[in-house]
Amino acid sequence: MDSPTDRPEEWAQAHVADLVSQAAARVPDNPAIVDVTSEITLTWRELDGAVSAEAARLRDAGVAAGDRVLVRLGNGAEFCVAVLGALRADAVTVPFGSIGVARELEIVLSDCRPAVVVAADGDDTARASAAALNSAVITPPDLGARAEGPSQGDARRGGEEIALLVYTSGTTGSPRGVRLSHRALLANRAQTAALRPAPVIPVDRVLLSLPMFHIFGLAAGLLQACWVGATVVLVERFEPAHIAEVLVEQRVSGLAGVPSMFRSLLDLPAGELRAATAGVRLCTSGGAPLPAEWLADFRAATGLTIVEGYGLTEAGPVLTTTPTAGVAKPGSVGRPLPGVELRLVDWEGTPLDSGSEPGPDDLDDLDDLDGLDSDVFDAQDTGLVAVRGPNLFSGYWPDGAGGPDDEGWFRTADVGFLDADGDLHLVDRSSDVVIVNGFNVYPREVEQVLVELPGVAEGAVVGVPDDRTGEAVKAVLVRVPDAELTEEDVRAHCVERLARFKVPTVIEFADALPRTPTGKVARRQLAGQS
Repeated sequence: MDSPTDRPEEWAQAHVADLVSQAAARVPDNPAIVDVTSEITLTWRELDGAVSAEAARLRDAGVAAGDRVLVRLGNGAEFCVAVLGALRADAVTVPFGSIGVARELEIVLSDCRPAVVVAADGDDTARASAAALNSAVITPPDLGARAEGPSQGDARRGGEEIALLVYTSGTTGSPRGVRLSHRALLANRAQTAALRPAPVIPVDRVLLSLPMFHIFGLAAGLLQACWVGATVVLVERFEPAHIAEVLVEQRVSGLAGVPSMFRSLLDLPAGELRAATAGVRLCTSGGAPLPAEWLADFRAATGLTIVEGYGLTEAGPVLTTTPTAGVAKPGSVGRPLPGVELRLVDWEGTPLDSGSEPGPDDLDDLDDLDGLDSDVFDAQDTGLVAVRGPNLFSGYWPDGAGGPDDEGWFRTADVGFLDADGDLHLVDRSSDVVIVNGFNVYPREVEQVLVELPGVAEGAVVGVPDDRTGEAVKAVLVRVPDAELTEEDVRAHCVERLARFKVPTVIEFADALPRTPTGKVARRQLAGQS
C-alpha cells in the first residue's frame, strides 16, 4: 500500500491494526513510541505484543466484534495501546480523551453505548457516567504485557467495517459520531504518504503534543507513523521551553501542531528556538488557518517553512496541503492530495462551473448553514467546498445518515475559492464554527449551556481573533429582568459543563441581541461589539 491508487482492492479487506504488525515485522527493534512524560519507550515488537495483549484483555472483558470501546486517557503510550488494542479486537474505537467534562461524556456514552470504557484509575467521572448505562470500566492497559500478534491479514473486520467513531460538536448543539472505516483511514494514510516531501518517513522521530483523541493527532499523527514505521514522541503538555528541550533530547525531525503551538514557540528567545529546531526536517500545521504573519515569523526565526493543510474528521482527516502546490502560498491551504477530488458547489450541490451562482436568497432555507453572511460570496467563483475520495467517512452514527451522496461527493460547510493556480483559499465557515487551538467549537452547543443558567434570557456565541489561540469564544448574554448575573457566574457555570477550550473567554451583557432583517442573530455584528 505505497500509493493511494495502487491495488485499491486491498482496502476492501485491509485492517488498521495490521499497520503495527507490519512495522514490527520490518523494524522490530526500532522505537515506536517514546512517552516523554512517563519515560517509557516501546519498540515496534513490544508495541505489537502490547496491542495483542490489550486485544485479548478486551475480549476477556466481554468485548465482541463491532462493540464500541471508549478510550478516555491522556496523551501517552497507554492511550496508543488502548486504541490500537481495541482495533485489533475488532471493536469500534471511540477516542475521547481525559479533558471532557461529565456532561459531554454522558452525551457520547448515551449515544454510542460502549461495552467497555478504558479510563485512568481514579477517574470517578468515567465510572459514574458509565455505571448509569451498565458499561464496564477497566483500567489502562498494562504496557509490560505481551501476547502473540496476529499474522498479517488475520484481522477479520477491516475494509468497510467501522474502525473509529470520532465525536465532533454538531451544528445542532449535540456531538455527532463520525464513522470512519478501516478503508477510509488507510486510504488517507496512503494519500498522505504519496506527497513529496512525505510528511513522515521511516527514519523520522515525530513529536506529537496534539491531543490524541483528536483526528489530527490520532490519524494524521499516530497512524501515519505506523504506516511507515517511524517513531512517535509523545508529550502530555505543550509548554514552549519544555518542547524546546524535547526537540533536542529526542532528536525530533518532524513537528506536527496547530497554529497556536507554532505561535507559542515564537515566545522563546530567537537563538534558543533556532538551536532547538536545528534537527527538524518538517513542520506541519493543521486544524485551523495559519495566519500569514505567524508563518513568516516562524520562517524568519528558524529557517523552516510550515507546511499547511486542510482537512475534516469526515475525511480521515487530510484533504489538501501546500506541498501539492509546489510552494507555500500565504492564505492558501494548497491543492488536493493524490486520490482526492475537490470542487466548489452552490447550495444545491451543483458545481459552479456549470453556470450556477450561490446567492443570499438561499440562506434562509438552510438551517444547517445558519449564520452565514452573504458577503462571503462576493469573490468571483466562491462556493462551498465539496470533496470525493476513498478516504471519506461512512456517514454519522448510528445509521450512516449525512454521508457522501450517491456519486460519492460530500459537501463540507467550508466556503472558499480557487485562485488562478488552482490553490484553495478558505474564506468562511458556513456553520459559524469557532476554532480554538485547532478544536472546533460550535456556537449552538455553548449557547444551549448558557441558556440553562438561571438569569439568562438569551445568549449568542461568536469567535473573535486571539493572538494565542487563533480564535477565542465570545458570549453575549441578555439577562432576565432584575437578574443579578456576573461574568464569574457565567464562567463557573460553563466550566462545569463544557470542555476547557469551549468555555467563553470573553463574556458581555447586552439589552438585546442584534438581528438581521430576517430575525437571525447578526453574529458578525456581535464579533465586533465591545
